[in-house]
Amino acid sequence: MNSLGINKANKDTKVVVAMSGGVDSSVVAALMKKEGYDVRGITLKLYDDSKQSKEGRQCCAGQDIMDAKRVSEKINISHEILYYQKKFKSEVIDSFIDSYVAGETPIPCVQCNQTVKFRDLFKYAKDQKADALITGHYVSRFQKNGLASMYRAKDSIRDQSYFLFSTTQEQLNYLRFPLGEIDKSETRLIAKNLNLNVADKPDSQDICFVPNGDYSSVIKKFRPESFQKGKIVDLDGKQIGEHEGIINFTIGQRKGIKISSKNPLYVINIDADNNTVIVGDKTNLEIKEIQLRNLNILAPQKEFEKIINIKVRSTGRLLKAKIDLKTDLAIVKVLDKETGISPGQACVFYNKDEFGDKVLGGGWIDRTFNNNLST
Repeated sequence: MNSLGINKANKDTKVVVAMSGGVDSSVVAALMKKEGYDVRGITLKLYDDSKQSKEGRQCCAGQDIMDAKRVSEKINISHEILYYQKKFKSEVIDSFIDSYVAGETPIPCVQCNQTVKFRDLFKYAKDQKADALITGHYVSRFQKNGLASMYRAKDSIRDQSYFLFSTTQEQLNYLRFPLGEIDKSETRLIAKNLNLNVADKPDSQDICFVPNGDYSSVIKKFRPESFQKGKIVDLDGKQIGEHEGIINFTIGQRKGIKISSKNPLYVINIDADNNTVIVGDKTNLEIKEIQLRNLNILAPQKEFEKIINIKVRSTGRLLKAKIDLKTDLAIVKVLDKETGISPGQACVFYNKDEFGDKVLGGGWIDRTFNNNLST
């Protein structure tokens, strides 16, 4: 049994490494090569970056593809580029726009992992007769009785399990995440020791197709008709202002409402059907219950019969919750105080065991409920 848990000699074990051009995936490829595995590097071309901003760092851009190729040449592995722009546009960008226009706050990085990365790249690796697909994500993976489970990474600041909740059991059995048990600082040290050109490369910051973090510009480019003026109302339905388009607002937002008030106003709800933004006091943001759609469950029913932890935003804390699983949805009772939970975000389930915080699955937030209204 080799270090990947595969019953083959390293030299006879073929692995595909997803290489984004960043330090994490580059280190993973180099480590696999150093251990003597048969390594194939794959980089995905996902969008047209000809008009890419020079500010910030984004993944899957032209420079990143060149960096991945240079690393591959240095460590002497084969490297291939897969052109997935059409798939990315239809399944990630269009989905992102649809969600925003519907008054939600989407997470395109989860959609990207769910579709072109883990579904299509998974199929590609299988077609190549590879023994495993390896990525530079910061999540831990432990296998027991032939089934793999995903856990939060050792480096809690870098943990990416929230973004990978939609990974299927079949994919998880095939995937490997070598960085799950080390800190990011150690990854950079490995890159320097291996003299990789990306050792000091800054991390990706923005969504790749939103290089300046300006979501509304993306909507304006593809759906200009979405910018329709509408009402801003209070919780009683009384109009107190006017907006330039609901896509300029997200649940919990305080800045940009442009209405004077004795107490600070926050976006409490976005009614896309009526093109209306509802605002109120911060206390109105506290959410007691969440309804989820499009579930991905990775654990047996019995693990949901007790109080577990959930995460409702990528940078959020773990919250105590009780889960009621239905056939195609789940009702989540939030037992800790939390504000500003938004439809379109993910809700990920965790349960602690001997290996750490295990991912039980999750779903997309469809509706939220507090003492005043549902969204």
